[in-house]
Amino acid sequence: MSSNKSPSTVSRGTLSRNPVGGHVPVAGGLASVGLSYARELGAEAVQVFVANPRGWATPPGNPKQDEEFRAACAAENIPAYVHAPYLINFGSHTEATAEKSVESLRHSLRRAREIGALGVVVHTGSATGGRDRAVALKQVRDRMLPLLDELTHDDDPYLLLESTAGQGFSLCSRTWDFGPYFDALDAHPKLGVCLDTCHIFAAGHDLTGPSGMKQTLDLLVDTVGEGRLKLVHANDSKDVVGAHKDRHENIGTGHIGEEPFRELMLHPATANVPLIIETPGGKEGHAADVARLKELRSV
Repeated sequence: MSSNKSPSTVSRGTLSRNPVGGHVPVAGGLASVGLSYARELGAEAVQVFVANPRGWATPPGNPKQDEEFRAACAAENIPAYVHAPYLINFGSHTEATAEKSVESLRHSLRRAREIGALGVVVHTGSATGGRDRAVALKQVRDRMLPLLDELTHDDDPYLLLESTAGQGFSLCSRTWDFGPYFDALDAHPKLGVCLDTCHIFAAGHDLTGPSGMKQTLDLLVDTVGEGRLKLVHANDSKDVVGAHKDRHENIGTGHIGEEPFRELMLHPATANVPLIIETPGGKEGHAADVARLKELRSV
């Protein structure tokens, strides 16, 4: 990401079939801290927060850091992504939450364009307050579709829907749940999917076995169409299939195991789709997971 690279630093002129990277910390500098951490992971792709993930603040960012980050990622063809704050819920029955969700997601989309990110990941939310799913999805349409319609620049990011582990009154957890969500948003051309392997496993899709991953990806493509899968959050699961618990584990050490990740990287739907890890273990654990996915990619 700079011209001063150690032999272990990733430097690529072209994308591999599945660039592998991780979510990197950026407190103290998007480029100076985030890219330094990415180098130590050997990351080929990065994901960042551009705001406090557990708050509503919409900070302006640092133009110098933004430009350094954008230039470095562009120079080495490192795809970058933004993860929107966790509080966003377009299905909320609380007006204040719905309004803040709009402001927060608009901020993430704008900041993503400023730093050259290809997509913004947002959780699909839940129907709170005992409201009907159809009512919640109508609100998703009313609040989110105008944000999609604002994405008119060539360098605007995709909005990537990330399903949940199926807790509570989730609006989208199984592959087929993306159908009504896409319908609510008119299958907008800037709409895509971020598939989290831990979430989809916890929601009830058994990715293990000789064809578990293939069947799940086939179902996703059948539901949203080809070319909509733009990013994968590659996380193993601490819990068994269908547990509805969002607890990530390091690659190969959880209930999903290694083989499904190999199968994932062989499926037509994941061609050229980056993998981002969000696993435990700090820098050492992250580097090991990036390395393991690269090994699985190559065999």
